[in-house]
Amino acid sequence: MLTHHDVTIPDARQVLDEVKDTGLKCIGCKDIGLNIDQYRELFAAFKKYGIESFLEVVTYSEEEHFRGVDLAIKIGADNLIGGMPPYTEKTMEYFKRKGAGTRFFPYVGEVTGHPCVLGGTIDKIIKDGRDAEKLGIHGINLLLYRYSGDQNRLLASATKEIKVPLIVAGNVADFNQIKELKDNGVWAFTIGGAVFEKKFVKNGSNKEQILAVLKKL
Repeated sequence: MLTHHDVTIPDARQVLDEVKDTGLKCIGCKDIGLNIDQYRELFAAFKKYGIESFLEVVTYSEEEHFRGVDLAIKIGADNLIGGMPPYTEKTMEYFKRKGAGTRFFPYVGEVTGHPCVLGGTIDKIIKDGRDAEKLGIHGINLLLYRYSGDQNRLLASATKEIKVPLIVAGNVADFNQIKELKDNGVWAFTIGGAVFEKKFVKNGSNKEQILAVLKKL
């Protein structure tokens, strides 16, 4: 993710050119930080390079959420991730009404704050996931490492009981976490800040950080 502190980095287009030949198949960013022309240029570059694109919306009001949904449609995002559970059904209906092919991976559980954290019981989080599955969502965006409760039990429950693809977002910052996610069959995870803070290769470039992560997969 071309993001840091839940905001798209200002030089996202330049960083994309730096890392596009690493073998990454999926790259994304947040719905805030750039203007519409910059987003259009960035997502056109994703398409040009054959990279699957992701836009993450991290807002709490319905108006702001659907502003992010509209942005995803305007810039041709392949996937929209995030969005609060109360808006999931409306979002699916909205994409259908607009004839958009964007796939949707909503948050589940009680998401608060900025950067956002995950609360609520594990049972409630899993119920949110199952309810979202019934609406035809394409997957779940789970803030596993920002969960205030038992993260190990949440991961075990989510991978066992939620059948759609699972994206783990937020605070993936070391190789042990990456191994844990891989061993549990998590479909995808996001990394942004840990790359820009050089947590994988000391003093390494963005490209070197990503290559180090990819070697673990």
